[in-house]
Amino acid sequence: MPGFESFGDLERKEVQDVLDSGVLMRYGFDTMRNGHYKAQSLEQELQKTLEVNHAQLVTNGTAAVSVALALAGVGAGDEVIMPCFTFVASFEAIMMLGAIPVLVDIDDTLTLDPEAVKQAITDKTKAIMPVHMCGSMANLEALKTIANQYNLKLVEDACQAIGGTYKGQYLGTYGDLGCFSFDFVKTITSGEGGAVITNNPEYAKHADYFTDHGHDHIGNDRGAESHPVLGYNFRLSELHSAVGLAQVRRLKDFVAIQKKNYTILREALSAIPEVTFRTVPEGGEESYAFLSFFLPDLDIARKVSASFKNSGVDACFHYYDNNWHYVRKWDHLKDLKTLYPVSKEVKDGMSYLKNKSFEKSDHYIGRNLSCLIKLSWTEAETKKRAELMVEAIKASL
Repeated sequence: MPGFESFGDLERKEVQDVLDSGVLMRYGFDTMRNGHYKAQSLEQELQKTLEVNHAQLVTNGTAAVSVALALAGVGAGDEVIMPCFTFVASFEAIMMLGAIPVLVDIDDTLTLDPEAVKQAITDKTKAIMPVHMCGSMANLEALKTIANQYNLKLVEDACQAIGGTYKGQYLGTYGDLGCFSFDFVKTITSGEGGAVITNNPEYAKHADYFTDHGHDHIGNDRGAESHPVLGYNFRLSELHSAVGLAQVRRLKDFVAIQKKNYTILREALSAIPEVTFRTVPEGGEESYAFLSFFLPDLDIARKVSASFKNSGVDACFHYYDNNWHYVRKWDHLKDLKTLYPVSKEVKDGMSYLKNKSFEKSDHYIGRNLSCLIKLSWTEAETKKRAELMVEAIKASL
């Protein structure tokens, strides 16, 4: 991670096909295309690679989450349970639908705590949305049991974990719907882009409509198509799709490289008794996009984070002090600092954040460091990095 580290002739060829045809839009202009449909091809490649029946491309991962929730029937005044450790896009995507994000604690998986989810369910709850942060997954079996018990939808935000698996299924395929991001720092990239995946044919049909202004895509005359539902414009261009098509064909190779580099670092850090690692639910395998581990306390984690930076160990994140990924610094959400009026229902529904604390999450995030695993490292560079990390940790204990 990320895929931009490994651009090559495959990406250039797919992009050149689009430039040669001159058709940058995914729909229409059939006579000009010379048979090239990059967005359709990328959707088919995602279906094949992730072993899922349907994939719908969208403009980015945030759009993927909003679209998936809309397909699940989430709308004005509904509540969606989500973790307090994620990227801000998770709650932004919920609020775009006029719905209410209900933030709850994480556990030592660094993802949704099933017990916290149970306690947060109300008669307004419509969906549970685990976010598979930093390459690993929530306890999906426990969450699905809860979702089934309360007749809720399970929507997986797998934007940071493409290629990971749970009980033999790719992340994103276990719930009712799954979401991916293909932005510039994801394991596979199209520059900007995302996808919604599902095995539900009704969701797939509606995704096709909803992401293109409600077009039903029947016939060969785009201007004569019907609009069975209201929709919006979340179309991904052929240029973006071309890059993504080349990248997704390399996903398994990327994950293998990540696993190799991850393993070198983890084995080195395992020799330090004070270092423990995030819990991966039984039956799960990470995408190895990050190595996430715990130190004894907040102060030591801060010392190690600073020492890493001073030692040239980059891309290791202490999310406790991060503006974008943890609830502590989300004052713009807590104070509802928006550019547009927010409904009274949303204001009232989110008033809980003014006084809600997240002690359990503080316990885990405060002690956690998550280190990006790069594709471009040589084995020698990875081993040197491991040495520097071990030295920095030992010096900080």
